[in-house]
Amino acid sequence: MAETDVDLGAVTAPSGMLVLGMAGWIDHWPQVGRPLSERARTAMATGGGHLYGPEDGEPSTWTCEAIAVAAAADRPLQVRARTSASPFDEEPTIAVLEVGLGLPWSGPDDSEPVRLGDLPVDRCGMVLGDARALDDFIGLDGRSTDGLADVTYWGKYEDTVHARFGGDHIPQHFSGHGPRGWLDLPLAEAEAVAERLRTWVREGPGNGLMVSVDAHTDFHRFNRAGWSHPLLAGVIDVGGCSVLGLGWDPGDHSMRHHGERAYGQVYPATVEARAGEAVLRWTIPPYDPDL
Repeated sequence: MAETDVDLGAVTAPSGMLVLGMAGWIDHWPQVGRPLSERARTAMATGGGHLYGPEDGEPSTWTCEAIAVAAAADRPLQVRARTSASPFDEEPTIAVLEVGLGLPWSGPDDSEPVRLGDLPVDRCGMVLGDARALDDFIGLDGRSTDGLADVTYWGKYEDTVHARFGGDHIPQHFSGHGPRGWLDLPLAEAEAVAERLRTWVREGPGNGLMVSVDAHTDFHRFNRAGWSHPLLAGVIDVGGCSVLGLGWDPGDHSMRHHGERAYGQVYPATVEARAGEAVLRWTIPPYDPDL
């Protein structure tokens, strides 16, 4: 499949600090040191940079990482991706992510890209947004932001459970396939529905059905926003800011990015000139079977 340019929408950064980070760790920054926005503000003194775990060490595996860069505070910032074919299923996957920063390029026209650092592709996805807004990002195991949750089920006894308890098809990928279940239930009702399904399994056929209750955290909301997008991309509101979430197909991640930093699977983030404007670019080389 030829490379294709895809418009992913726009984000806003009223703090003037834009962050591209690992979605599974965005709410963990206070556990490894200062809040994300404070770390980003320090990085602004040198034009931006690579943020990671404890500040007095080196980037390490399975912890917080992000790129922070200055951006215009008074306008939407357009995000685009260039795709290539996944070696897993030949569907499009991100090879280059670009964000127009809304600021004039401050270096010579022919200057080389400025490397800020490198990031792994988080199996939980990536998030792009305002540093201050992301201080309040509710992660995977956090509370529901609106008191609601989604219940889904799938597995060996899915059809039997559907006949007995109901539940709609919930397309979680652009192909339209997905589990069955119920969206936007009050949290207590969602837990009660899930427990009825689990009780039926325990008292009946036994193992063979998976049941999930997903509270409406920010993490779940951006995953849900990307369910119907070919690149699993979706924009949500966090703290009054437009924030982009990028999911990753598990098969593609396994073949291209498995092991992440522990196996050297990291990719450069740079600031570059484009028609006189500064652009943030994260380059993920297409899969090469000979490497």
